[in-house]
Amino acid sequence: MEVTLTGFADEISPDLEVQLDVLASEGIQYLDLRGAWGKNVAAMTDEDTAAIKALLDSRAVKVSSIGSPIGKIKVTDDFVPHFILMERMIHLAKYFETPYIRIFSFIIPEGEEPSRYRDEVILRMKQLCVLAEQEGVVLLLENEKHVYGDIAERCLDILQACDSKSLVAAFDPANFIQCGVASIMDAFKLLQPYTSYMHVKDALKESGSVVPSGEGDGEWTQLVAALSAQGYKGFMSLEPHLKAVGAFEGQTNPELFVVASQALKKLLLEAGCTWK
Repeated sequence: MEVTLTGFADEISPDLEVQLDVLASEGIQYLDLRGAWGKNVAAMTDEDTAAIKALLDSRAVKVSSIGSPIGKIKVTDDFVPHFILMERMIHLAKYFETPYIRIFSFIIPEGEEPSRYRDEVILRMKQLCVLAEQEGVVLLLENEKHVYGDIAERCLDILQACDSKSLVAAFDPANFIQCGVASIMDAFKLLQPYTSYMHVKDALKESGSVVPSGEGDGEWTQLVAALSAQGYKGFMSLEPHLKAVGAFEGQTNPELFVVASQALKKLLLEAGCTWK
């Protein structure tokens, strides 16, 4: 198996040049575009994106996905402005020449049963899929805390209900752990037919704390073996969320991103896999 490494480089630094320096030091030639110079992709102007593209081109770095915030609003919030934002994300995907846009499946009100909002979630997701199909892009559904698709069964429900070639799974083991999923491999077996992108982070069941891949309960050794057996050739995206001791929420750290990258490479080497 040969995979392509990428990552959410805004976890390295808000400064795009620092992001690219660290990626270069790790031999990574792609990034998931979520933030640069402290600005989220959803807030970037045409001037911002032109400056980003010029810098990426000068460093021979490509965009593997648009790390959009689509679907990370309450399911009870007005959908129309969000749908308009989706159109902007599609424009950026085409501008940066990537087919992929990362999305979520809408935040469920705290303490309420997700099934109560299933119909609204599916309605919204189907509308996003129709737009994606028309525009020739692919939506990466990330499993995440507090949204409808927080566990594998509900992610599968969305994927099957939408039944769209423009909707696939971005599999995130750490997020599943933080949602109380008992077996990551059971979750993967459910979603494997739909999984086209891997988010690389790990976590501990006991505390939910994020750790380098292979050092938690994310069953990364088994995941890599299963991916290798199927001949997976997609992206593995570093989204480590690692924080130094005493760091505040949202603090970025170049050194810890390298730690995460090295942990993944170690897992791949041990499995006899290669990367580019």
